[in-house]
Amino acid sequence: MPEQVLPVALTVNGAAHRVQVPSRRLLSDCLRHDLRLTGTHVGCEHGVCGACTVLLDGVPVRSCLVLAASADGAEVTTVEGLGTEEALSPEQQAFRECHALQCGFCTPGFLTTVRAYLDDHPDPTEEEAREAVAGNLCRCTGYQGIVRAVLRAAEIRREREVAP
Repeated sequence: MPEQVLPVALTVNGAAHRVQVPSRRLLSDCLRHDLRLTGTHVGCEHGVCGACTVLLDGVPVRSCLVLAASADGAEVTTVEGLGTEEALSPEQQAFRECHALQCGFCTPGFLTTVRAYLDDHPDPTEEEAREAVAGNLCRCTGYQGIVRAVLRAAEIRREREVAP
């Protein structure tokens, strides 16, 4: 018996999309394969590593644990939606400045996680920054640069709010 195919409407990074997906298609696979947004990485496929983290209606979720059909009607923000090469987001700029990445595989998940965290906690302490990224795994860098990047991203956000 063939798998049921469902229509799904998503707004991803501000653009509306309508796709037909198998009922068991994961959001991460829908983003990567159906919409060709390959910035979302799939690491463990069990929701443990956080590499696949995207924002679903502003809330960070492990896209490898979410069925695409259950995201019907939602707004999704992937790493591609955070900034551009010409205008990096505060999080992207901070990760670059603080050398908070090495191979970069986990970085999209960190960036979306940090975006959501700083939206709710604009002035974190170092301990709070460390706690904010504790659910994301990085095998390359250790977390010193990542924690510095969270704090620097908060600074950049404040600077940009003040700047005309």
